[in-house]
Amino acid sequence: MSGYPYPPPGQPSVVIQTPLVVGPDPVRCICPSCGAHILTKMKYEPNTRTHVVALILCLFICWPCVCLPYCMDSCQNANHYCPNCDAFIGTYQS
Repeated sequence: MSGYPYPPPGQPSVVIQTPLVVGPDPVRCICPSCGAHILTKMKYEPNTRTHVVALILCLFICWPCVCLPYCMDSCQNANHYCPNCDAFIGTYQS
């Protein structure tokens, strides 16, 4: 039976997935988990650099400003998730 848009039963299928490039803003893409066309949902999480900047502020007696790196998105990792199935898409590290 020819004319299948996919390999006939019993034949191996090959799926080639290109890596998704994420940035500091939400990205339109196809979720690799559920296959839906989505605009990614973002969650910011502190990283090592966030903690180091807070420590430096503390050491230079700027302790009232220690919380600033935890409030600034530019000092944290931007994690992208699917809004439908909540699958992890990727991380942007500035």
